[in-house]
Amino acid sequence: MKPCSRNRKLLAWLALGELDARRAGELRAHVQTCDGCRRYLEQISSVTQRLAAAETTPDIQTSESFHRRLAGRLRTEQSRSLWETIAAQFAAAQLSWRVALPVLGAAALAIATLSVFVGHPAVSPPAPVSVQAVPPPALKSDLAPTIANYQRVANRSLDELDELLTRQAKRNPPPAPIYTASMLAFASAPD
Repeated sequence: MKPCSRNRKLLAWLALGELDARRAGELRAHVQTCDGCRRYLEQISSVTQRLAAAETTPDIQTSESFHRRLAGRLRTEQSRSLWETIAAQFAAAQLSWRVALPVLGAAALAIATLSVFVGHPAVSPPAPVSVQAVPPPALKSDLAPTIANYQRVANRSLDELDELLTRQAKRNPPPAPIYTASMLAFASAPD
């Protein structure tokens, strides 16, 4: 005999001693009259007594490979796709195909009906487009030697960058000031 379906959880709580006194009394009175619930309570009580009597060892260590496998499964569980999540929700809600298929069919019918009634504006074919080649702008020989200018020229063509760098290397740069140790000592001397 099976226990009453509404009492299964309550019987487990009773076996664990987790029910309040009023509910426990009511359930014990029911158990005296119901053979299925009485057998179920005996089975659950036997299991809970065995578990309580079992020796536990808190110093159990898991292996590194177990930890890696568990962490990997948790990551894949967290990164499920949208469709997997929706499918899991359908399964959790225990929706049968008898319900899901008509709903999907009605949605498809509604979309088809809307697409028929919503008129598409007449679209004329696009006019032919003529493409003309535009020559690249001529490089100025007086481009400032900055990284931005070099990147801009390199994005256009590496050959143009090579030409620009060659031209700039051939120019005579203005003389740079030369600093000596005596000038630094003079600059740091107190007034």
